Amino acid sequence: MSLIGHFFIVFIYQPFFNVLIFFYWLLGLGGGVADMGIAVIILSVIVRIILLPVSLAGDRTEKERREINAKLNRIEKEFAHEPIRLKQEYKKVLHSNKRIIFSEILNLGIQTLVAFMLWRVFETGLEGQDLHLIYHFMPKIHLPFNLIFLGKYDLSRPNIILNLIQSFLIFLFETLLMLTSTYKVERKDVIRLQFTLPLVSFLIFMFMPSGKKLFIITSLIFSILLVSYKTIKRTYADYKLKAETKEAAKLAGEKVETIVK
Repeated sequence: MSLIGHFFIVFIYQPFFNVLIFFYWLLGLGGGVADMGIAVIILSVIVRIILLPVSLAGDRTEKERREINAKLNRIEKEFAHEPIRLKQEYKKVLHSNKRIIFSEILNLGIQTLVAFMLWRVFETGLEGQDLHLIYHFMPKIHLPFNLIFLGKYDLSRPNIILNLIQSFLIFLFETLLMLTSTYKVERKDVIRLQFTLPLVSFLIFMFMPSGKKLFIITSLIFSILLVSYKTIKRTYADYKLKAETKEAAKLAGEKVETIVK
């Protein structure tokens, strides 16, 4: 195994794997039926809470990202027939926005790591090949693991129902983002995000283990709730600001009327 592979296993995958198994063990305490699907949901929520600062940072840089894209599009049109100058101008824009680029790369890197870990967990890990990675201090786990979520969905196998739910939630999430966006939504974005993305996701995940889909479904529900909360908060703030502005205007009018009298 390469040094990078060893680092990934020991410092990233193994802790992730053991945390998932620990939640599975907790669910079986007191004679309860341990359900790996419930453990995945709990872990999904915890991961999203941990990554919440990254999500919020992404919201704060949305305007900056759009400005960068606008600059790059303008440069591409302006220097379409000057490839050398085009490359130079591209570098200038990217160099002057290192923080935004780093944030995007970090976010993509985290998502890729989580996706790969989940693939390994449900492809081979819980089937027995990674049992040697369980820490010695972990409580004793009854084997084999119960991979049948709610007694119905085998998390180690593909499932069309969970695949459909996942694609629908992607559609719902993207629709919600568009409806609550403060920026103009173009037709190409509607086609790409509301229709193409759910369809492509359905095809890509069709043959993947259901455990990974369950993680994504939970993450999508978390994202939908987060966007809904932020929308309600923003709507309330706007309403409060309008009410305060109206009240201030009313008081100013009363003062002017008093002075005139």
